[in-house]
Amino acid sequence: MPSHIFADRPAQPPEPGTVDALISQTRRLRGDVDAVRRDAVMDEDDPRKRWQRALCDLAVHQLDDLGAHLGQLKAGVPDEPPATPGAEDGSAAEAVTAPGAAYGAPAASTGTGSLLSRVGSAEWNLLTDEVSWSEELHQIFGRTPDSGPMSLDELPSVVFAEDQPLLQAMVTDCLIDGKPIDGEFRIVRTDGRVRTLHMMGEPVLDADGCTASMWAVLRDVSELRRSERAVRESRDSLQRRRHMERTERRVAVELQEAVLPPWRGSLRFAHGGPGAPLDVAGHYLPAASTGLIGGDWYDALALPDGDALLTVGDLTGHGVSATSSMAMLLGALRGMAVAGIRPGALMGHLNQLLETSGQPALGSAMCCRYDPASQRLSWAQAGHPAPLLFRDGTGRALARPDGVLLGATPRTAYEEAEVRLLPGDLLVLHTDGLTRRGGMDDSGTRRLLSLAPRLAGARDAQDCVRTVVEEFGEAPGEDDACVMVVRVGQ
Repeated sequence: MPSHIFADRPAQPPEPGTVDALISQTRRLRGDVDAVRRDAVMDEDDPRKRWQRALCDLAVHQLDDLGAHLGQLKAGVPDEPPATPGAEDGSAAEAVTAPGAAYGAPAASTGTGSLLSRVGSAEWNLLTDEVSWSEELHQIFGRTPDSGPMSLDELPSVVFAEDQPLLQAMVTDCLIDGKPIDGEFRIVRTDGRVRTLHMMGEPVLDADGCTASMWAVLRDVSELRRSERAVRESRDSLQRRRHMERTERRVAVELQEAVLPPWRGSLRFAHGGPGAPLDVAGHYLPAASTGLIGGDWYDALALPDGDALLTVGDLTGHGVSATSSMAMLLGALRGMAVAGIRPGALMGHLNQLLETSGQPALGSAMCCRYDPASQRLSWAQAGHPAPLLFRDGTGRALARPDGVLLGATPRTAYEEAEVRLLPGDLLVLHTDGLTRRGGMDDSGTRRLLSLAPRLAGARDAQDCVRTVVEEFGEAPGEDDACVMVVRVGQ
């Protein structure tokens, strides 16, 4: 096989066009080898032609193996490449000898871990009991030339016990029935190393048609089989990991859907009650990566005393761990709000809960309580973006009361702020994943505030949510996000 195919190649994966070129070159080379092999078949009486044909058969095997590996490379490399294969006993790979070395051609060494194979030849004369091994075959078996070649009776002594029946069957079929040999078996060398050999051979018949000798060409395919095994194991591992990721994502999505508000469209509070009612709508925007189902939430809940709970939040992390922690916090938040706990104290309890939970994490959150009778909004926040208040066609961010991230500091206090809302006012509550889609600085917030004229002309809260989502793009972003719009009725 031409050594220039492998020379001076960069360590990075080849471009698709390069792989296609290598595949085409391998196919052309295989065709050339086939032509040489056909010429060798034409003259069975010439021993040199017979050996040439055997080496052509091995070259075809080499090219087929190379073509299979190039096909795998074109199809796609696993996320985690297999470890570089070494010798089966942990030692470094031996030098590589090209098939032509059986005729004294120069060896083509490509270094440790090459998929090219050392090739040796042998002939066992059944009439004279003479055995002839090439120097390369002695090296494959780890035998010195002084120790001499092994007879057919001695050969099974170095072969794996479970592979001995296969070798015996191949040799018997060749000697008795005149069948060609083509199979693999493993040997233990004199130095203890384990090698996998591919053996190809045929009987040599005398004038009477009886088997006079058996010749064979043996190829050390240890590195190739080890590489195939590593690729197969990596593929299996990748498939298992992808299955686990899909399963985890499905569980995370189901948990998120079970926890987030079940209502779609607008949710109206305080119909027929005192004060201005609220029109509320929310939306969850997923991340671009299907594995990034996070801990973002939004919620609106009518409380027993007639007030409304409005909350958004975001926990660090993704997957089942983040969504389960989010479910725990949101459940606790709802329970404490129903019990009448004010936003500031409520945030303190959530901080303690997250700090002592079995799945420690950080989170930002905002909790608002709206009294429709007085039209006053009381709110507290934990490292979260402030609500945006839109009034009379303009928007501004409310001044944030003090509050650190949930889970960051034990036994911390959270301040509470209050603002009076007027009929027609609009509040936009969101997680920071939304504004990050508009830029890493405050450009995302500025884009939100610039929507004031369009939001003022919207029909309802759901229409406002559509406006926000259209502005920031419905296509998934780098992180998931939530947005909730609250409009005070006239």
